[in-house]
Amino acid sequence: MSRLPVIRNKRVLATSSSSENGQDFAPAQKKTRKDPEPVKPYAASTIIGTRRPAVAATKAPISRPVRQGAATVAAAPSRGLLKQSTASTAPRGGNIKATAAPTGTKAVTGGAVGTKRQAWDLKGKVTDMESKLHNYQTKVKSVNQENEDLKSTMVKSQTRVTDLEKSVAVQRSQISEYEEELQALSGVREELDKVSSEKTSLEKQLSNLEGKYKVMETLRDSQETELQTLKVMLSVQESTLSHLQLTLRDAEEEVRSLGDTVVQQKDELHAGEMERRRLHNAIQELKASNNVGNIRVFCRVRPLAGGGLSQHLQLPATDNKTITLAKTEESHTGKTADTQKNYNFNFDRVFGPQDSQKEVFEEISLLVQSALDGYNVCCFAYGQTGSGKTFTMEGAEYDEARGVIPRAVTQIFRAAEKLGAQGWEFTFTASFVEIYNETLRDLLYTGKASKRPELEIRKSINNEVTITSLTYEKVTNEDQVLGLIMLANRNRSTAQTAQNDRSSRSHSVFQLDIEGANVGRDVKCKSTLCLVDLAGSERLLKSQSQGERFKEMTAINGSLSNLGLVITALANKDIHVPYRNSKLTYLLQGCLGGNSKTLMFVNIAPELDSFGETLSSLRFASKVNDCVIGTASANRK
Repeated sequence: MSRLPVIRNKRVLATSSSSENGQDFAPAQKKTRKDPEPVKPYAASTIIGTRRPAVAATKAPISRPVRQGAATVAAAPSRGLLKQSTASTAPRGGNIKATAAPTGTKAVTGGAVGTKRQAWDLKGKVTDMESKLHNYQTKVKSVNQENEDLKSTMVKSQTRVTDLEKSVAVQRSQISEYEEELQALSGVREELDKVSSEKTSLEKQLSNLEGKYKVMETLRDSQETELQTLKVMLSVQESTLSHLQLTLRDAEEEVRSLGDTVVQQKDELHAGEMERRRLHNAIQELKASNNVGNIRVFCRVRPLAGGGLSQHLQLPATDNKTITLAKTEESHTGKTADTQKNYNFNFDRVFGPQDSQKEVFEEISLLVQSALDGYNVCCFAYGQTGSGKTFTMEGAEYDEARGVIPRAVTQIFRAAEKLGAQGWEFTFTASFVEIYNETLRDLLYTGKASKRPELEIRKSINNEVTITSLTYEKVTNEDQVLGLIMLANRNRSTAQTAQNDRSSRSHSVFQLDIEGANVGRDVKCKSTLCLVDLAGSERLLKSQSQGERFKEMTAINGSLSNLGLVITALANKDIHVPYRNSKLTYLLQGCLGGNSKTLMFVNIAPELDSFGETLSSLRFASKVNDCVIGTASANRK
């Protein structure tokens, strides 16, 4: 019997079986082992929080293929162990797909390795299918159970999620509260930092204060000790004070007594001052030559420019009031020898070439003092050009050579200061004017020359001579007066002539008005100190003046001639005295014929070629010395 049909049937079954397994009708080939592809889940498992859900079953170990003959048979897991389903990691409700066994392999059941079913072995295949079905049913139950577990787990997880969401909401609200508290705490931290810095500063201050407190405690202790000492001293002082009070009472009594004595002495001092003034004036009157009331005349001889002595001038050594002018005359007939003719003159005082400025001023210092006693005083210098008039009146800048004017100012202010201790108060007013070409000029004027005011001499009702528009300066010390004198010297008119390099071309008149008052004694006095530097007389032949110098010489000689006429009229006691013939005599009217003590310096040039001018000057001085102007009286109220 042929077996061919059976083989065909087997092939049919094999074909059918392979068709069931999804195989092509190709002949069976040797299969190699292939690992099953992992089943991808449809959705990822839900992870709640940071923990994953527990796995229902552990993964079964991977079966190893067993080679038997030409066929490869996969080793199946034992019946007691279930392979972990992929659905356990898949989301709930997902489809579970079984992994098909590779073609040509046969499942291992019951822990034994099965052989490959033949195509005709349908029963075996059914058995295998039943076994598989059983396995799948087991798996389905396991999966359903796992699904139920997962559902319960999911419910728990949802409940937990709800709880966690509530917890998260609560925590978020707490976080927002914490953030607000944090913001508030940030401000608190800044304040805390400030408080900390303030605390540090206060601690330093506290440390300093503690140190100061310790120092103060030490100081307090020392002061308490000192206080105790002072208390002891106070008790001693109180006892001393009581003693001093008793002494004070005695001293007050003594002061009252001394006060009465002072008042008495002040009265005696004032009476003495009045007596001094009376005696001082009597001395001045007694010093006047001839009759009382004459103008006093001093003669002063200038030294020679080259030194030596003049032969034609004789000054007796034992008599300081006489001067002799000698001249040798030739015989007109020639039969007799030459004869010497002497001209003798007597004055109140004669100063030789060797006498200093200080000696000259000492002789007139008593006269200057009379100005503070309320007497008008006038002193003027007369003589030819170059005879030393300006040197006598003004002198030089250094002390030894100072003239009459600066020395008189110094004496006036020093004497006024001494009288101030006796209650006298003085005010002084200075002025300086020159007479140039019969025109009055203000030597203290400091404005523009084009705006220089015109000056005119006026006589008041009480016969006081004043000058309109003249500068009158209030002075309080000698330095101010000396400054005004320097200003006047710069403004004075001078020029060079044949007889003098710097000849004064004008008459200068310095006046110091003095007003004194003793309030306590209700006594007042008023006087004027007038110091005059006359321009020098000169002859045309010797001075050789021309043009403007000739005009100046004519004006100077004319005013001096008018001065001589006034002196002659006063000496002859004429009814009319020509004071108004010149500005000089009009200005000096109060000094020449009024209530004034007047002194004249006649200055002599020692040169032989000045013999004529010297003789003329001495003769004029003799006339002045014989002039009686009356006794001066003090201007007191």
